[in-house]
Amino acid sequence: MKLAERLQGIELILSDVDGVLTDGSLTFDNEGIETKTFNVRDGMGIALWQKAGFRFGILTARTSHIVQVRAAELSIDIVRQGFKDKLPAAVEIAQSLNLNLDQLCYIGDDLTDLPVLNAVGLSVAVADAVEEVRKAAHYTTRTTGGKGAVRELIETILKSKNRWEDIVSKYQQRGA
Repeated sequence: MKLAERLQGIELILSDVDGVLTDGSLTFDNEGIETKTFNVRDGMGIALWQKAGFRFGILTARTSHIVQVRAAELSIDIVRQGFKDKLPAAVEIAQSLNLNLDQLCYIGDDLTDLPVLNAVGLSVAVADAVEEVRKAAHYTTRTTGGKGAVRELIETILKSKNRWEDIVSKYQQRGA
């Protein structure tokens, strides 16, 4: 199946966090509190994706309070943390939304992402993903994790669905 056909069927994007929505760095303060840096353009892209009527979710092997905070800020209600084996969680999410796996896009960067990448309709690797993930992906972003890769993916899908120009025109006219 060609990439353009894969893009057309996507209704839900699931994203890993560390290395995709962040640059993969883990920072702890002296009290052991973890911090992460998220890219504002990824957040805007997620908001645009949702405004266009699509769903976005987080599926990550680690568990972090700050991920819940960021998800709440972006009105992401699909958040699954602590799943070392991500495929059963992806299947459960799809079933709960009455979607098949061909309607899912997953974006990842490391080996724990491979089972989901191999199962979904559109598998995406960030530019700095490990080689095995890049080889398994249908699409590899030009942008690295934590630097706007999710925004790039969302724009690519929305453009393929002929939805991007409508979004842009709303901002040009009056703001959205």
